[in-house]
Amino acid sequence: QVQLVESGGGLVQAGGSLRLSCAASGRTFRRGAMGWFRQAPGTERVFVGAINDGSTRYADSVKGRFTISRDDAKNMMYLQMNSLKPEDTAVYYCAAADTIVLTTTKYGYKYWGQGTQVTVSS
Repeated sequence: QVQLVESGGGLVQAGGSLRLSCAASGRTFRRGAMGWFRQAPGTERVFVGAINDGSTRYADSVKGRFTISRDDAKNMMYLQMNSLKPEDTAVYYCAAADTIVLTTTKYGYKYWGQGTQVTVSS
């Protein structure tokens, strides 16, 4: 059974940093597309960024501030978030696909974690 578990969320002041981790178990996602999405209360779950075998893609709202990386040997993915803003406040979800194609839509991902809360205070 595939399981994705996020960690690293918390409360941080505007301008601060957080690093989210996503641990995958049950299968390896080597070279496959993995992504981060976020969902604020009352809104849709939206794309933050994704990574596959050597490429990354980011939402315009986080470009230059967020960085995705992965360690396939450990079956881990990370989201380094710098210069955080109050509008980054959301539950952040890790997702994995059965394809290497980097997609920005949530429908392109088959596996999901339970989410981790990130709150940025002003």
